[in-house]
Amino acid sequence: MLKKRRLIKLKEKFFQQNGGFLLQQQLSKRSGTCDTARIFSAEELKKATNNFDEKRIIGKGGYGTVYKGFLIDNNPVAIKKSKIVDQSQIQQFINEVTVLSQINHRNVVKLLGCCLETEVPLLVYEYVTNGTLFEHIHDNDNAPTIPWETRLRIAVETAGVLSYLHSAAATPIIHRDVKSTNILLDDNFTAKVSDFGASKLVPMDVTQLSTMVQGTLGYLDPEYLHTSQLTEKSDVYSFGVVLVELMTGKKVLSFDRPEAERSLVTYFLFSLKQSSLFEILENDILNDDNTEQIKEVAELARMCLSVKGEERPTMKEVAMELEGLIRMNKHLWDDVEVNIEETEHLLSEMTFTCNYGDGSNSTAAYDSMKDHTLVAFDGGR
Repeated sequence: MLKKRRLIKLKEKFFQQNGGFLLQQQLSKRSGTCDTARIFSAEELKKATNNFDEKRIIGKGGYGTVYKGFLIDNNPVAIKKSKIVDQSQIQQFINEVTVLSQINHRNVVKLLGCCLETEVPLLVYEYVTNGTLFEHIHDNDNAPTIPWETRLRIAVETAGVLSYLHSAAATPIIHRDVKSTNILLDDNFTAKVSDFGASKLVPMDVTQLSTMVQGTLGYLDPEYLHTSQLTEKSDVYSFGVVLVELMTGKKVLSFDRPEAERSLVTYFLFSLKQSSLFEILENDILNDDNTEQIKEVAELARMCLSVKGEERPTMKEVAMELEGLIRMNKHLWDDVEVNIEETEHLLSEMTFTCNYGDGSNSTAAYDSMKDHTLVAFDGGR
């Protein structure tokens, strides 16, 4: 009985210090308007993970360990056990949970709830079945090469999420750790952006935040690294790195490569200047139909990787550009019933030209059937 009482008191202590009562208040205000995060008991999650058995570990990162678990209804979930939380960040943690619980985006890993009865908070997410993008593009021994069309769709879906977080969420969110290991894939290779452990909520009237630099080497915005000023353009840089990964199939940093190729970003930008982009692409993704499309994605990646944040496009512009490339390609090649003359007429209504650093130009177009204009970036913006 004494042990049980001590355990109950300890759970209450953790629940209070992790902001449990505040979280309950926040969620109760929002209940009835849409799905809200559920507060799980420690016992539920202990049982779900077989007492956090090491065999259930499906991922480890800078912010915690992720376990696969099964709830009482046998539904699989991913349970993230955070590292020790600074008590000064509890309010931010509560805000993050309440905001993420409201995000109903098909390409964001859904937050189901949390547990605050343990020393460190536990977060419960939907379980995504097909591993990470990193595994599929870098572990070629165990996974077949993803075709270019699927890679481009993954890029579009990821860009759409970041654009939504920056521009459409009730409180803008900077992800701050965009990378291929944080993009999960389901059985249909639909992208699911995950791991908001480093994310920052941005007040509406604030354009940049002074923070302790956090992120992953190789994906980290160099401007943010030097100034500690976090902006939405930091996510744009990291997304540019993911684009290069998707095109080349190469790891962001590798000391197994020659010195000039160890940094993928440096190697990629140098290859563009030397007009040798096609030499560093992933095997088997290039064909006669997608040459110009890949050039345009490479140019978009180059702009995302500008050293100065102000010279990078916004994620909204990036998402629109990628969506336009897919629509234009589908319109040109898949709609076999449209004759050549009609197609040429449609494509001549509005055009813009991009230079790819290899002496060639490519023209994108306005697609009047979709009533959507592709965005041209001038001078790297």
